[in-house]
Amino acid sequence: MSPGPAAQPPGRRDRGGRARLASALTAIGRAPVSRRARQELLFCLASVPLGSAVLAFPAALAGLLVLAAGLSAGSRQYRARPADAAGFLGPVVIVVLLALVVLIVLAPRIGRGLGVVHRRLAAGLLSQRIVAPRAVRAGGRGPLAWVAATLRDGPGWRAVAYLAAKLPLVLLEAYAAIVWWGAGLANLTYPLWFPWFRNHPPSVRLSPVPALTPFGVLHIGTLPDTLVAFAAGASMVLAAPWVTSGVVLVDSWLMHALLGPGRLAQRVADLEQARALAVDDSAALLRRVERDLHDGAQIRLATVALNLGMALDKLDAGTGQSDLTVARDLVSTAHQGAKDAMAELRGLARGIHPPALDNGLADALATLAAGCPVPVDLTVDIPRRPTPAIETIAYFCTAELLANAVKHSGANKIAVGVAGQGELLLVQVGDNGRGGATPAEGGGLAGLAQRVRTVDGRLEIASPPGGPTRVTVSLPLHA
Repeated sequence: MSPGPAAQPPGRRDRGGRARLASALTAIGRAPVSRRARQELLFCLASVPLGSAVLAFPAALAGLLVLAAGLSAGSRQYRARPADAAGFLGPVVIVVLLALVVLIVLAPRIGRGLGVVHRRLAAGLLSQRIVAPRAVRAGGRGPLAWVAATLRDGPGWRAVAYLAAKLPLVLLEAYAAIVWWGAGLANLTYPLWFPWFRNHPPSVRLSPVPALTPFGVLHIGTLPDTLVAFAAGASMVLAAPWVTSGVVLVDSWLMHALLGPGRLAQRVADLEQARALAVDDSAALLRRVERDLHDGAQIRLATVALNLGMALDKLDAGTGQSDLTVARDLVSTAHQGAKDAMAELRGLARGIHPPALDNGLADALATLAAGCPVPVDLTVDIPRRPTPAIETIAYFCTAELLANAVKHSGANKIAVGVAGQGELLLVQVGDNGRGGATPAEGGGLAGLAQRVRTVDGRLEIASPPGGPTRVTVSLPLHA
């Protein structure tokens, strides 16, 4: 029986525990100065004025209701003259109702406009791209068609729902930015300026200076108290990135759920994109096959025919030994050309559908790993066999990722793992190379992402500078 983790030497366990503790402390210490913390703080600060703009809509509704109530109360002086009261209140009620109708009709349009601002903030500061919903399409011309289309605008009303849910979030984002970040940084400065402003005579008593914390106000009256404020500020600054991250996470979830297209519309858009990518991929494959046939096998076969024709002419016209030697050389060259053409045709057929896939994806990947110049650790666990199309995509994705690792990473070890997980087929290719792999436009990884999307798949890349690199391809088992 192999020893478990408890059987490791105590010294090794202690070193591993200290290393994990040091790594955790380093991550906590770097969090406040990380790029992500700065971007999330800027997002919270930008959300505060946007929240003020959001408050304008309910404030306008409340103002109209207050106005109506005030006018109704003011009309009591006309009780002795009912006709004058009715004549006064009639136009007022009509104006208030028209204002309410206008605000309700404009609500989806206002929601869409502010939704655009929030999506741009999410893309610029949080690196989260939220697909914009389709534009409002009126069924006809004229004001009535415009109003009807606005009232039926589902994405617009979802944006209004997001703005309504944003109101409490704005308070939390302001709390995270102002109290945890602002007050925390301010508390760090107490030991620096406190002695300068507290050099008063002993007979003078000054009021304590307040120091704001998330759990109350500290009253700083002596120099040792400033150390307490400093400790509170340091704790607040260290915890601030996690507070803002939690608030921003909730806001991001709401934006993805309410500011993008609906689930059905998004599914239709995804299917349309997958169909377009499949058509483009098929056209590119046909162009590549045609180019390979024209530039490779076709030229070789034409050369074979030419050499055989020349050899036939030599055999018909000549009788000397030199003519026979030339004919033999031409036939030999044609024979070699025919073998090269057959090899190219086999390679072309293998590029369309590898014969090794007939025995299953595991055997095909084993053959692929065996031919890789870098040692490959292959693990395959597929309870159910995928459809042929998925097996083909998984095979070519693995082949492309192995070729990229060999060519660009400088790795001396590659790990390939293929597993079935529910209705998904997961293909992971990792290496211990230099890292820095990105899906550049027109590159191999971008082409893989496009091929994977044709079957509703997903490609994820984790490749920090210095490595290691791990690329995960998620494919449906059936397509």
